[in-house]
Amino acid sequence: MEAGLIALIVLAVFLFIVAAAGVRIVPQARAGIVERLGRYTRTLEPGLALIVPFIDRVKPLLDLREQVVSFPPQPVITEDNLVVGIDTVIYFTITDPKAATYEVANPLQAIEQLTVTTLRNVIGGLTLEQTLTSRDQINSNLRVVLDDATGKWGIRVNRVELKSVEPPRTVQEAMEKQMRAERDRRAAILNAEGVKQSQILTAEGEKQSAVLKAEGARTAAILRSEGEAKAIETVFDAIHAGAPDERLLSYQYLQMLPQLAQGPANKIFVIPGEFTQALGNLTKSLGAGDGPPPKPAKPRPRAAISPEASQAAAADAQAAAQAARDAAQEASSAQSPGAEPPPTPSP
Repeated sequence: MEAGLIALIVLAVFLFIVAAAGVRIVPQARAGIVERLGRYTRTLEPGLALIVPFIDRVKPLLDLREQVVSFPPQPVITEDNLVVGIDTVIYFTITDPKAATYEVANPLQAIEQLTVTTLRNVIGGLTLEQTLTSRDQINSNLRVVLDDATGKWGIRVNRVELKSVEPPRTVQEAMEKQMRAERDRRAAILNAEGVKQSQILTAEGEKQSAVLKAEGARTAAILRSEGEAKAIETVFDAIHAGAPDERLLSYQYLQMLPQLAQGPANKIFVIPGEFTQALGNLTKSLGAGDGPPPKPAKPRPRAAISPEASQAAAADAQAAAQAARDAAQEASSAQSPGAEPPPTPSP
């Protein structure tokens, strides 16, 4: 009894181990390849799966999610014979687990070598400047070639990115100098444009200022002319309203002669011929009633004299006029002793 019980227990344990070995749980986004007696049988989907113990063998599970792999820098020669180091990053997805298992021995190594050769073919037809500025085109060309080659391996290449492009040190220094010179040139151009714009604005401001000043001067001249015309008109009306006689006009004429002779630019002063007539009229007016009126003097021709002589002549004329007024006062006092002498007109 005891031996039979032990055998039963051993058999139960064996059956449990066998049953456990025939059960497989596949996680989500994973796939398993089942081989029966060394041949491909089926692909396990995510979930619970049963296999035949000791006959079926499940290979390591494959990840069906998108994977990222970065390859070390690879030396590539450009069209202008420059060696640059290029790092690449590839995004791929396994679409067929069976092909990825049996069509290629090492998928990552195969993708890396294929990327290197394709990259050298693509970069070999481009210059360094085109390589630095045409990354999108290079990525697109690499992806097309890699996707076409890895399609039979059950792998789809989603994207290829150039991680970095490192030219030689000497080329980097030359590029930095070129970039610095280009920036200096742009700065000089911007500075020149700023100075040009500033000068244009300054010239426009000066132009507008000159125009406004000219308009102001014109308006001021017009107003000044209108004021002088109004003043002349007012004086003219006042003179006509006051009805001046010949004596007042002669007296004013004599007073203006010294003013005409003044001035540093006056070297020669011309005494008009009406000077004697004006002096005679003034003397006649002051000495009215003393005998017959004198005959009017004939106008003399104008003579050119210096300003000092004209001032002396004007002073003599004023002295003669004053003497004539004094004589007229004495004559009037002698004719009417009781009467008060007439007031002496102020010069």
